[in-house]
This record gives sequence, structure tokens and C-alpha cells, in this order.
Amino acid sequence: MQSTIHGERLEDSEYERLLSRALSKVPDLAAQSVDFAIPKVDSINEGTKTIVNNIMAIADKARRKPEEIARFLSKELGVPISVEGQRLIVNGRFNAKDLDAKILNYFNTYVICKECHKPDSHLESAGRGMLYFVCEACGARYAVKNY
Repeated sequence: MQSTIHGERLEDSEYERLLSRALSKVPDLAAQSVDFAIPKVDSINEGTKTIVNNIMAIADKARRKPEEIARFLSKELGVPISVEGQRLIVNGRFNAKDLDAKILNYFNTYVICKECHKPDSHLESAGRGMLYFVCEACGARYAVKNY
């Protein structure tokens, strides 16, 4: 049997060879590994305060300001939080597991796209207590509640 490509007739074996060659040049997207990992919280308790030592690493991974993450955590935990240099000071004793859960919630809501699951995003103000989540990878845009 013969196939036709751009008006030329090809034998099946020639067609199969060209098809195999083309498929070998296409990258295997499923085999590509995702190198994005949410950093675990490195925290210590000092008296009645919890100090997060790696807030800058978390903020860099999220591509957000540490003050934005602090504001979210303050609202979630219901305690005052301040950023002092490279550290986050939380008024209250919290273990790393609880803080990790809150950081994971922040990333899932405000960093990782719901459509393509990539972290390439930013937030825009929508007014009236709302933000627009804008994905830079797929172009998705949707409203999220302000923190």
C-alpha cells in the first residue's frame, strides 16, 4: 500500500521510517522530572515565640515577598507575625508540622496554578478584598480571596 505526503507517494516502509524518525525527535514530556519542591519550615521555639529561619528560601521559591507570606500566616494562625532580617518571628509556639501545613496551603492557593499545576505565577489586585491569580505558564487567570 502507498501513502501520500505533500503530493508524493511513499511505500509503507518509507512512511514508517519517516514516522519513527519524527517521533524520536519529539521530547518525552511525561519523562521530564519536575524540580519544584516546597521547602520545609526550619523553625525553633524560643520561649513563647517561634522563629522561622528559612523564610527567605520559602519566599524565593514562591516568588513572593516574605511580608506577603507573613501576612497570610498571621491571618491563618491568628497571631502577630513580623519579619526581622532573614527570620520570621511568630508570636506563639507552633511546631514545624503545623507551619508546613500552612505553607503548603499558601502554595496551593496563591502560587501553584490550578490549571497546569506550575508555580510560574503572580498576583494582581482586583479590589474589594480579591486578588487575580495570573499563571505565566498557561495564561490562566482567576480570582482568589485576599489574605
